[in-house]
Amino acid sequence: MNSEDKKAAIAAYKERKTVAGIYVIRCSTSGQVWVGQTPNLDTIQNRIWFSLRMGSNSNRELQNAWTAHGGNDFTFEAIERLKDEELAYVRDTLLKERAAHWRSVLNGSVV
Repeated sequence: MNSEDKKAAIAAYKERKTVAGIYVIRCSTSGQVWVGQTPNLDTIQNRIWFSLRMGSNSNRELQNAWTAHGGNDFTFEAIERLKDEELAYVRDTLLKERAAHWRSVLNGSVV
């Protein structure tokens, strides 16, 4: 790949649209549910699974369940996608409101 192709690839990566939303992680063995919010639904599962496999997830309850039951008992699901929002603070406020709603509906913990 020459330098012009590399620059074009970098520019395309920076201009890509991300989808903000609410997600849920479930443990089929224990029945536990964790609800989270993210400005980028496309990348959050990989980040969470990586931190869990490394034993470094900041949510101790989730990390303990992962360690006890193993990764095969966990599922990830995007439960709500937010409409594209230009202003970050509006998006962040909507994410917090919607995550709180889903936590109360699913009786879930915070991721």
